[in-house]
Amino acid sequence: MNERDPKALRIASTVLLLRDGADGMEIFMVQRNRAIEFASGALVFPGGSIDPNDYEIAETLATSLSNEIAAIRVAGVRETFEESGILLARAQGSDALVSAEVANKVGPLRAAVDKGEIKFSAILNDNNLVPAIDLMAPFAHWITPVNMPKRFDTHFLLAHAPKDHVGKHDGHESVDSIWLTPRAALDGAESGRFTLPFPTIRNLIKLDKLRTAQAAMEFARKTPVVTVVPELTRTESGSRLKIPKEAGYDGEVFEFQG
Repeated sequence: MNERDPKALRIASTVLLLRDGADGMEIFMVQRNRAIEFASGALVFPGGSIDPNDYEIAETLATSLSNEIAAIRVAGVRETFEESGILLARAQGSDALVSAEVANKVGPLRAAVDKGEIKFSAILNDNNLVPAIDLMAPFAHWITPVNMPKRFDTHFLLAHAPKDHVGKHDGHESVDSIWLTPRAALDGAESGRFTLPFPTIRNLIKLDKLRTAQAAMEFARKTPVVTVVPELTRTESGSRLKIPKEAGYDGEVFEFQG
């Protein structure tokens, strides 16, 4: 969906940071502050709305991607930095991602970027860095149902987490963070330990089947993304969501009580 469609209030980018641990693939997740209106208290992947500066940065990059797709990935790099401190960037002319030392050096500026006091482009330019958008792979695309008052056009991107970077929540929008397997996150939701949004659950189920970070990246790079716009209807006992079978999730129709 184009960002100019009035029904898509916000284009957003969400990053699923992956690594392999002792029990298989792990993913970085943050718990949203309960004072935040959207997904209050939920365990989610780092992400947020695209910013005009993301488009400006995208225009400077040497890429075959459209400016809009490049900007969505830039937004993913920025939001990941803001919400985890992990910096998916490399020095100009280098193939390697920046070290944890560089990420820690600019880490104190996370809050200023989030508040709009500093542009992300200024941090990149001052440290001779470029966002590593080529290391991201599109995994999913969800758009809020048409009859909801607030709508998001959200792109889910996969990326390997740099091995030496330590992810940590920002203490503002998110109040806790954790590395865990997709299965552990799903089990936590089942037990009531975690609150997970519907799209997050579906993407965790899909990830759980892939087992390793490398397998997930390979799957994402070769599998076309099918846009999901859930069809929401009210029933006598609650609500009903229908999503496209072609999207490759664990079902098409989901019933919710209450």
